[in-house]
Amino acid sequence: MLELAGIIILGILAQWVAWKFKIPAILPLILIGLLVGPIAAEFLSEDGSKWIEPMWIEPELDDIGKPVLDEHGDPIPGRGLFPGESLYYFVSLAISIILFEGGLTLRRSEIKNVGPVITKLITVGSAITFFGSGIVAHYIFDLRWDLAFLFAGLIIVTGPTVITPILRNIPLKKDVSTVLKWEGILIDPIGALVAVLVFEFISVGGDSGFTKTALIEFGKIVLFGTTFGFTFAHALAFAINRKFIPHYLLNVVSLSTVLLVFVESELFAHESGLLAVVVMGMVLGNSKLENLKELLYFKESLSVLLISILFILLAANINIDDLMLLYTWKTAVLFAVVVFLIRPLAVFVSTHGSKLNLNEKLFISWVGPRGIVAAGIASLFGSKLMREGVEGAEYITPLVFMIVLGTVLLNATTARLFARLVGVFLTKSNGILIVGASKLPRLLGHYLVNNGRHVVLIDSNQNNIDKAEELGLDALNSNIYSDTLSDNIELNDVGYIMAMTGNSDINAYVIEKFGKEFGENGSYRLVTSDEMNNPDKNPKEGLFSPTDDYINLTEVTRKYPAIQEIEIADAAHYESLMEMASKDQYMIPLFLKDEEGELHIISTGNMKVDEIGNDNKLVYLGKPFDVEKVAKEDIELTK
Repeated sequence: MLELAGIIILGILAQWVAWKFKIPAILPLILIGLLVGPIAAEFLSEDGSKWIEPMWIEPELDDIGKPVLDEHGDPIPGRGLFPGESLYYFVSLAISIILFEGGLTLRRSEIKNVGPVITKLITVGSAITFFGSGIVAHYIFDLRWDLAFLFAGLIIVTGPTVITPILRNIPLKKDVSTVLKWEGILIDPIGALVAVLVFEFISVGGDSGFTKTALIEFGKIVLFGTTFGFTFAHALAFAINRKFIPHYLLNVVSLSTVLLVFVESELFAHESGLLAVVVMGMVLGNSKLENLKELLYFKESLSVLLISILFILLAANINIDDLMLLYTWKTAVLFAVVVFLIRPLAVFVSTHGSKLNLNEKLFISWVGPRGIVAAGIASLFGSKLMREGVEGAEYITPLVFMIVLGTVLLNATTARLFARLVGVFLTKSNGILIVGASKLPRLLGHYLVNNGRHVVLIDSNQNNIDKAEELGLDALNSNIYSDTLSDNIELNDVGYIMAMTGNSDINAYVIEKFGKEFGENGSYRLVTSDEMNNPDKNPKEGLFSPTDDYINLTEVTRKYPAIQEIEIADAAHYESLMEMASKDQYMIPLFLKDEEGELHIISTGNMKVDEIGNDNKLVYLGKPFDVEKVAKEDIELTK
């Protein structure tokens, strides 16, 4: 009981430490696991036992088979948490839930610009990592070829659990963060499949039937994994949307379905369960699921708990003798070659001919931490091979853990600095976060995207989100009162906030809570009806016209759903246009567009402009008209 409670308590403590110091949680989790496991057994425990023993150890017997007695004359009991294969079953099921949650976060709209790059990274890049690492491991550690390639297959994966915390703390271009995010999630099952094939080769002894066996096994994995994942995803979405599942059972039914898909797929094709749950998560994440956000919240919380338990268990399961195998110069050479030669080679070959520039490729090459799947499967396969007496199998688990811990430590401490050195760190965040996704925000978002700005719309109304995504906009179904926005990778480059909901209290709350975090270049909200009727109350952060609130803007959008541009001759011309807009209810100024095409938000705090350059334009919402004709009529009326 004490050990089980201790794992959970220590795991959550490690998660808090990771949050506090903005590092991947895997780092403190592994260190805690090593502390309560092999380090405690070697240096801290009086009887040489681990403080937390994951694998069940049978009671000691003497030469005639009787239990060994302690100093009090009592039999020394067995110890450990998981008897037999139970630990591996638990690890497999936990990893399936983690990968499913990762699949839920993937959106097809995110990969419009970098889809080919991601495809090459998880195929060509994986092949380069696999063969390069296998050859290096063979010659440096003198491992058998099959074991060397098993190690190589395990370190193909990066992983969302380690990539995400690093990306959350670095403002990057959207394409760069998207490539790393998708690679981390999609490459997990690929690395697992490769490792499975090599493991099958070792299991059958590498005889002449290996090629045929491997191809059949691979075909079964792909067939059953994709089929089960796709089918059950649509079945679950259908059941949820048709209200066949009561709301209070939604999360637990979804969880049980994930476990069912994993187990059923495994029964038909061993090790196909990982692929099945990733496919299931991706299909559900891109479907029109009413309760997707609620489901995602539950899975995120569950994943945090499972990751906390898993890493401590797996690290504690290592023995001090295994760690001493790494106490050699060969370990440093292997790490350096994998991280500083093979990873960059895989990235540069995979991104050849893409729109990514040299600095972006260098940063992607630098950031390649390995995660939970590598550690979990390494422990699983390494222990199995050791029990079977395979020579050299004792190197698999510690070598993989060395790569995991080393890459996480390297990237967590240097990624931000390296981003600055190679120039991919966004010193000025030009992305725009629009809170509200009704018709006007969608119209504005579409215009801004067409003018080269990254825009993210947020709304709690799924119907508005669906309409925004139909326009090709990045849109998130999110509650602004939750803390999840601060952890969202898609908002890394946001520097402007535009609160445009119909609720003035929500708009004010957005500016107060997220203004410093996402509004470093400007935080704006719509004026209220009270402020509109009282010019003395107009706030500096008032968005667009001081005489137009949400109702007026919505009415103009309904009647004239178009954004117009008018060329400006000089500052006086601009002032006349602004005066004209104040008299015309169907002309609402939005932006000032300079000669370089840069858009400047018009607000109640910056209505006037001292200088106007060449080719400047006033961007407004409303009806199109002949500006010169209207201006002439206004002059005549004033005579």
